[in-house]
Amino acid sequence: MKALTARHRVNGLETPLGIEDLTPRFSWHGLGQPVGAEFEIEVSTSEEFEARAVVWTDSTLRNPETGVVYAGDPLNPQTRYWWRVRAVDQARTSAWSEPLWFETGLRAASTWSAKWITSAPLDKRDTSTLYFRTAVDLPAPVVKARVYASALGWYRLFVNGVDLTGHSLVPRWTSFDKVVEYQVYDATAAFHSGDNVVGMVVSEGRFRGRVGGAYETRIYGDHLSAIAHIELELADGTTTTILTDEKWRVGTGRIVRSDPMAGERVDMRISGDNWLRVDGDVENAMPAIPSPELPGQLIAEEVNRVAQIGHLAGTLRRTPSGAQLIDFGQVFAGVAKVRLSGPTGTTVRISYSEVLRPDGELDTEYLGFNPNRSKKDWFQRDEVILDGQVTDYTPWFTIHGFRYVAVEGLETVLQVEDVSGIVLSTDIRAISEFKAADTQLEQLWRNVTWSLRSNFTDTPTDCPTRERSGWTGDIQVFSPTAIQLVDSEAFLRRYLRNLSLDQHADGTIPVVIPSEAVKGRARGAFSFARTSVGWGDASVVIPWVLYKYLGDHGVLERQYQSAAAWVDNMEMRARTRRRRYRRVGRRLDHAREQYILDHGYNWGEWLRPGEKFAASVAKNFLGQPVVATAYFAFSARLLSRTAEVLGKDEDAVRYGQLAKNACAAWRDAFVSDGGARIGDDKQDEYVRALAFDLLLPEQRASATRRLVELIEKADFHLATGFLSTHMILDVLADEGRADIAFRLLLQQTGPSWLNQIDQGATTIWENWEGYKPNGRATASHNHYALGAVAAFLQERVGGLSPAEPGYKRLRIAPLITGELSSASIRLETPFGVASSAWVLAGTDVELTVDVPDGSTADVEVGDLRRELGSGHHVLTTTLTAGRLVGSR
Repeated sequence: MKALTARHRVNGLETPLGIEDLTPRFSWHGLGQPVGAEFEIEVSTSEEFEARAVVWTDSTLRNPETGVVYAGDPLNPQTRYWWRVRAVDQARTSAWSEPLWFETGLRAASTWSAKWITSAPLDKRDTSTLYFRTAVDLPAPVVKARVYASALGWYRLFVNGVDLTGHSLVPRWTSFDKVVEYQVYDATAAFHSGDNVVGMVVSEGRFRGRVGGAYETRIYGDHLSAIAHIELELADGTTTTILTDEKWRVGTGRIVRSDPMAGERVDMRISGDNWLRVDGDVENAMPAIPSPELPGQLIAEEVNRVAQIGHLAGTLRRTPSGAQLIDFGQVFAGVAKVRLSGPTGTTVRISYSEVLRPDGELDTEYLGFNPNRSKKDWFQRDEVILDGQVTDYTPWFTIHGFRYVAVEGLETVLQVEDVSGIVLSTDIRAISEFKAADTQLEQLWRNVTWSLRSNFTDTPTDCPTRERSGWTGDIQVFSPTAIQLVDSEAFLRRYLRNLSLDQHADGTIPVVIPSEAVKGRARGAFSFARTSVGWGDASVVIPWVLYKYLGDHGVLERQYQSAAAWVDNMEMRARTRRRRYRRVGRRLDHAREQYILDHGYNWGEWLRPGEKFAASVAKNFLGQPVVATAYFAFSARLLSRTAEVLGKDEDAVRYGQLAKNACAAWRDAFVSDGGARIGDDKQDEYVRALAFDLLLPEQRASATRRLVELIEKADFHLATGFLSTHMILDVLADEGRADIAFRLLLQQTGPSWLNQIDQGATTIWENWEGYKPNGRATASHNHYALGAVAAFLQERVGGLSPAEPGYKRLRIAPLITGELSSASIRLETPFGVASSAWVLAGTDVELTVDVPDGSTADVEVGDLRRELGSGHHVLTTTLTAGRLVGSR
């Protein structure tokens, strides 16, 4: 995984190849700039920055942490630009930063001269993978080669046998009827003078393969297709263009079937490289034909691709049935590399799972409800027919969530050196490091990180096994954690772009993004849940998270209409569509009732401890008005704050008043006894009320007391689900009950985070239990939603959080408890690396703080209050009585 380093970026990326943005955004840190410094930037078509090559310069720039938007002449397509920056103040001017480059893409749809190509029917052969190829004779060496390519289905691109794509799993998942991302490759080193062969293999991928909890196929179309636009500059001064068209050949190859969820079928008896030789061809070759299905607009990708970010060694043993079992010791997303050998025609089956059955066999049945998948279906299983040769097999067009791999049908005995776990995730850097004297807390933080990596593949997903869907509720609660763990700015911006594209015309938002529906038609097991409060609020919450942690005004502006449409829809539904809220609340007059949201299906506080799936689904048909109205008020207030930041004063007033009215109606309907009784009297009701600031000031103390009573009644265990678990510890700390927060955090028996670790968890589980009393696993063992607690570890235990957007001002305020002797957090902010580390000896505390250039920090530890400038600081204090958090 990438190390923690300083950064200069364009659109959130280091050296992007193929951006389409006419006004890219530059950001940087590490120039030693003081607070209030100005900056000078240059953008040039030359790395030497000759005056004639400079296309834009500005010497009066400020606030680089929020991004500086390009303001020069229009950028040319298919052009490499270089940029550099330096700090300027009255005392000195820094040296120029090292030049970095970015390259523009094809940009306009009219630039694409290539055709989408596919295959005529292949005699009903059992294949879901197409092999395309073309040959070109070049009269001179190649000095520059760019390939602009995409597919309907996942693809791999080859030039003269060189695999330019690898494990990228491209194109990433979008609603393909709206947009399809294309990739740009620098293929200069792969081409040569003379005969050259270009090949593309296209398989099901997200376009035609199994998708979502319903395990459906062909959601977006029927025809696997490829497109490529290749431009070559030759040493003799000429240029050559290669385009996909009917001159390309298409057929089959050794990958017979391949599905993102089901797995891959490979026949090694079919040549793997003949189709890439000049004198070779694909199997069952025929001319390509234009695709009868045309997808949405081609757009440049905006995020680093999926890549191998690590590998794991495995241990080996036999299961009772005789299968060879590989244990990688860690649940993760990826594939296994296995050395296979045996007689020609031998079939080897490779099955993947996160868990084992109590009898030691691989468990492939624990993932529960799935109406379209029977026990006989292929699922997370690859199959290889051997050709008598030794081969290191790794699947190309599938990804699995697993810790264990069972190999059946292999006559040879595997050795440790014959197996490897290939960890796949979006190639984004880690930006934080948390440490604590308690090794279980460090393990918890690592478990959250592994779950993030497993689910940050082609879109933020709920799990890498069952649905693999981009649930909006999961990323809504987890985004503040994600933005502090990895450099996820571009990744989350892309998710929001897809959210806007899939948002319904009435403002509602699908519960999964991409929506897994075409032309507004919901499909599959959850078609009844067209939208849900708490899930659709991702449209308001995630842009604000990016603003809070990165100082990013641009994303607030870009997503504003989407967020406003969602809040407007909630307002309309509350005002015009009423149903059964009185089952939970009290009868109100019309003036208040029009702000109660009780329409439609809402997932509500999903999966409280002990709740069964079917019961959770059924109760939510009642609309969950106490939850839905709370989110209505919360998002209206957050949208008002967004409008205020953007200078939309009228909207700020309007949505602020809407939030006040919804809060008042919510209190009248669901709060009694001065805040001591809320809704159904569950822990989450009080957490939401306090976190969303729904109560009157005089009601907060009573609500806090009742929350603590409920926690004590549960013997200091959590009773919260997806929507409030991420807030409960912060709420307790903010209301003066950090002692209770630590009781929950350090709880060893279930339901709790550390109980999962005691049961061997290496990732975060979907529900609190993980296993049934009979020892069989239940639900996904790799969900990140409940892992949002990592933000508390960093911000409250380590003690580092933003006091102003983008960490322009830091807040250093660790909660120091006698249960821990030390904790630390090191984090890359938009200004540079900041850190907070404390050591406790008796009641004496030593606090070490690093404040990056251009930022300041407010320190609050016990009775110590201090304002710090940039630099390295060591502070000491003694905690007086009552200042040391008593966690037990």
